[in-house]
Amino acid sequence: MYKAPVEEIAFTLKHVAGLAKAIDEGKLGDLSDDLVDAILSEAGRFASDEVAPLAEIGDTQGARMVDGKVIVPDGWADLYRHWAEGGWNSLTAAEEFGGQALPHMLNVAALEMWNSGSMAFALGPTLTMGAVDAVTVHGADSLKQTYLPKMVSGEWTGTMNLTEPHAGSDLGVMKSRAERRDDGTYRIFGQKIFITWGEHEITENIIHLVLARLPDAPAGTRGISLFLVPKFLVNDDGSLGARNDLHCHSLEHKLGIHGSPTCTMIYGDGKFGDEPGAIGYLIGEENKGLNCMFTMMNNARLAVGMQGVAICEAATQKAVQYAKDRTQGKAPGWTGQGQTGGMSPIIEHPDVARMLVTMKALTQGARAICYVCAHATDMSHHEAGDTARHWAERAALLTPIAKSFATDAGVEVASLGIQTHGGMGFIEETGAARFWRDSRIAPIYEGTNGIQAADLVTRKLPLSNGAQVRGFIDELRDIVAAVRASNLDGFGETADRLDASLADLDETTEWLLSQLAAGNASAALAGATPYQRLFGLALTGVYLAKGALADEEHGRDHRLALCRFAAENIIAETAALKDRVINGAASLEAARALFA
Repeated sequence: MYKAPVEEIAFTLKHVAGLAKAIDEGKLGDLSDDLVDAILSEAGRFASDEVAPLAEIGDTQGARMVDGKVIVPDGWADLYRHWAEGGWNSLTAAEEFGGQALPHMLNVAALEMWNSGSMAFALGPTLTMGAVDAVTVHGADSLKQTYLPKMVSGEWTGTMNLTEPHAGSDLGVMKSRAERRDDGTYRIFGQKIFITWGEHEITENIIHLVLARLPDAPAGTRGISLFLVPKFLVNDDGSLGARNDLHCHSLEHKLGIHGSPTCTMIYGDGKFGDEPGAIGYLIGEENKGLNCMFTMMNNARLAVGMQGVAICEAATQKAVQYAKDRTQGKAPGWTGQGQTGGMSPIIEHPDVARMLVTMKALTQGARAICYVCAHATDMSHHEAGDTARHWAERAALLTPIAKSFATDAGVEVASLGIQTHGGMGFIEETGAARFWRDSRIAPIYEGTNGIQAADLVTRKLPLSNGAQVRGFIDELRDIVAAVRASNLDGFGETADRLDASLADLDETTEWLLSQLAAGNASAALAGATPYQRLFGLALTGVYLAKGALADEEHGRDHRLALCRFAAENIIAETAALKDRVINGAASLEAARALFA
């Protein structure tokens, strides 16, 4: 059973991601170490004791439609009510709407624990938080006052409606339409698919954020508007009114996240209301909807990264426990007897140990990257002028890496967890397979990881004419220099290996920037995905080293061994990735003829 790693999470937040320094410097108001520890401890208890025990029920029962109603798994309605009553939905929301205005870092740490307990359950709150962000930043005051207090409290949930059957990543071809009304409202018509938690009855209202196109809108993405479309209309006194003209047509049958209702939503077909058309309210400006939605999507991308971290942690815990209990064969040097009949726990076998340590290294590396990204977001909100702009650029640079590396790691670690279990991993009863099935959607969510790579290379590397990424690499070099200067024997060849990985990162970064400057975007994009992986691996090695240095300062050394393993066994992949980035474009172009 999953047990939230509260101590590890707190350590990474404080000593790797920068939370402790920000608190010491007074950057985060009256936030204290004690408050951080209390929040993380209670979040961990709730995730371990209340969320995780219902994960298997969610997986086996799944969400289902009965007589037109969407039914969630047994116990989930009460679980959500307890979660909302605990104030977890309000951690980062503005105080004027009932929020606690706490740092983003604490929220993503809590999200990790909810998702480790049950990714399918945590998806609902994750979408609501994103909808709150979008309405807070772009909504009119009347919308904020009407909808945010109950969304922040968790009394109402929120969704994001982008995808259509013919419009996935390319939203410019979407067909959902909006018509103006004389009273300032709009009527929404269309079909949306893959809508997470689009319909259920665990809250009395659902607030949908829907992208649609006005009749006179420009073509493409420049002509998309964003609308708030409630399941139930809200009266002037705040009470619920008539059912809006929208409904769930069907639920998707998915590989994983079975407990999460993934809906096909129909807007404006006349099923409810006096006339066809779902009543919606404009968020932001007409034809500027994609800009508004990106406020939600950017935060959601980091939240999806946390899903990857969460799956890594839960899969690793299950695999380690199984490897300690399962006996098979006799490992080199094993002398144990007792009830095992001379057989070794499989954790004693070198290959199993290699898999488990790899899982742990990827977990902690992905966690650190995501937490550092959240720290940059927090600093961009708590600083001003050029300093705030610097941190905003740092968050922008890290977001595609955090989303992609962590979600790829989730799939990889879950797969290794199945392998550790052997044949039993392929059997559903052990629970190892569920982590892989749940994790597989995360590299697709919120822009596939290939889209993240294109964004990283074409939009994020050129920030400040490349000064942002170059300065970041210099900061990473400073950490490696501290490793070298420490002279700790336990580091082994860590400093040399990390220097080599940063040299690979630096060389590929300069090559990509030069290709973009020369107008050779095709070559740059051909290497974008391996570059993104390279960046994530280099960060993993450096952040594990930063954690090991901080550990040593606090009189401990158990992170040193993990750092050394990663440096000497995993990080060397950056050399091969560099070759793929710089030299792979021509062969890719030639091979594309295979599909002509």
